[in-house]
Amino acid sequence: MAAGKAALLAWRIPSARHASTSPFPVLQLPAAVENGQSAVWGVRKRKTEDVSVSVSFNPSGNFDISAFESHDDTEKVEPPMPPTSGRYEVVIDNESIRRLDLSPFQTGTGITSPSRAEPREYLERTIGFTINYKREEAGDPRELSEYPDIRLWFVRLDAMYPWLPLLLDWRAGELARYAAMLVPHQMSLRMGVVFNPEALELFVMNKVFVVYPWLKLHGVPKPRLKTSHMARMLGFGLGDELFDLIDHPPPLQ
Repeated sequence: MAAGKAALLAWRIPSARHASTSPFPVLQLPAAVENGQSAVWGVRKRKTEDVSVSVSFNPSGNFDISAFESHDDTEKVEPPMPPTSGRYEVVIDNESIRRLDLSPFQTGTGITSPSRAEPREYLERTIGFTINYKREEAGDPRELSEYPDIRLWFVRLDAMYPWLPLLLDWRAGELARYAAMLVPHQMSLRMGVVFNPEALELFVMNKVFVVYPWLKLHGVPKPRLKTSHMARMLGFGLGDELFDLIDHPPPLQ
């Protein structure tokens, strides 16, 4: 496990205990992960035919989750809160997924183009997804995030609206579900979705570089805090030095 953790941290910015000696204390593991434990978030499908799952981050860097399987249910996390009342609901089905049709998102949210989204309104109401996907085989045990066609639809959505994770209904687990559509992971009956740690880290940092300038562009108060909260929901802490670098990049030589 020590070797796996060392590999995970090989290119990571030094942690908080070295902040005074490093000019770039940007990304920091949460305390539970620093201690070799798993940081776990609950995400439950609302449809009764879908299995309840949790979302886990494996700090050891070991992407083989077979060693973590257990019949002991005592470590399962609590499910997330119910969907936020009045949130924007995006309903997609097999046909829209097959055609890579983003019109259900545009209809459900009123966001007809990336340049017309006003962050303040959507931060208050949030956005969620209902995926009405009919499996070809009724006994197919895969979760929705394991279907390539569903994931491809979300890849296109994310490419068109890269700041979308910020506006999702985090309390209801929508951010974790969204990340599962875009980040490599494995499924565990006990732990739920176990993300590839390096892929999750890259995903989070990509979103930080997109979301923070977008919030500033629209004059949203406390853009650093809101961006940090998004990263924290996926298990990462951000230092002010990262935002300082974004705001004041070093001059070209």
